[in-house]
Amino acid sequence: MTDGIVIRNTGSLYIVRLCGADAVSEVPCKVKGNFRIKGLRTTNPVAVGDCVRIAEPGPDGVAFITEVLPRRNYIIRRSTNLSKATHIIAANIDCALLVVSLAHPTTSLTFIDRFLATAEAYSVPAMLAINKIDLLGEPEDMELLEAVKALYESLGYPSIGVSAHTGEGLDELREVLCGKTTLFSGNSGVGKTSLINALVPGLDLRTGQISEAHDTGMHTTTFSEMFDLPGGGAIIDTPGIRGFGTVEFGREEVGHYFPEIFRLSTDCRFGNCTHTHEPGCAVLDALAEHRIAESRYNSYLSILEETGDGASDKYRKPY
Repeated sequence: MTDGIVIRNTGSLYIVRLCGADAVSEVPCKVKGNFRIKGLRTTNPVAVGDCVRIAEPGPDGVAFITEVLPRRNYIIRRSTNLSKATHIIAANIDCALLVVSLAHPTTSLTFIDRFLATAEAYSVPAMLAINKIDLLGEPEDMELLEAVKALYESLGYPSIGVSAHTGEGLDELREVLCGKTTLFSGNSGVGKTSLINALVPGLDLRTGQISEAHDTGMHTTTFSEMFDLPGGGAIIDTPGIRGFGTVEFGREEVGHYFPEIFRLSTDCRFGNCTHTHEPGCAVLDALAEHRIAESRYNSYLSILEETGDGASDKYRKPY
């Protein structure tokens, strides 16, 4: 048996880099059809970033993954096709970076909040890279950029304005990423692949065009893959997503994953306050006094509506 780390998922095969070996010591691997991890119902029992144990390769050079070693952490979302199934985005990561755009296309604040809530739920530090700032030519565009950065930085999420096209902000981003394994995620069309190409010279991943009719991007990243950063650390690139479905949130837990709501909830009159209608609710008082952002509260409500037995399928919409 040999240990290694999963660096690529091609759909039918997992590429495993052997521990202690150089970059050329990579082995194509499969998992048996009944391979499952106890306690998790997922569409992919093995994810990029997983440390795994593999058997000796067969005559065709392909090995079988026999065990997924204990994960330090992971981050998942609900599968877009199977309502109760989940999809592991990546495992054993130091940071989850969400690439967003405020123009062509515009990432909704609800999408951002749902991603950040999921990162909170799985104890993964998160940050934002606001790409395409070179397209923000009007004063009101720059005001929006500063407002979004101020909102999320006030909640503890570092936010960096960048441009994969001009290079603005890339040095700051490189410094933050150095030495870390970072998940890159984002909705389709925000320039995630272009940003990775700018951070890893010579990579030249394929990029796509933006639909003029719908102002949305086309999927160019098909499977997840890990790339080494020149200064140390690694990026896990993941396919662009149009909707982000949260999972495994109990109704009473949703507020825990919004830091500002969690802090205020200790002052609510009732311990089981849902922050929707109860008298003496500190969160509703703060909302009325504009001490918490209305967009964040609306995102909280959108997740709350999906919890419990009567949960709807709103996650299918492109938040």
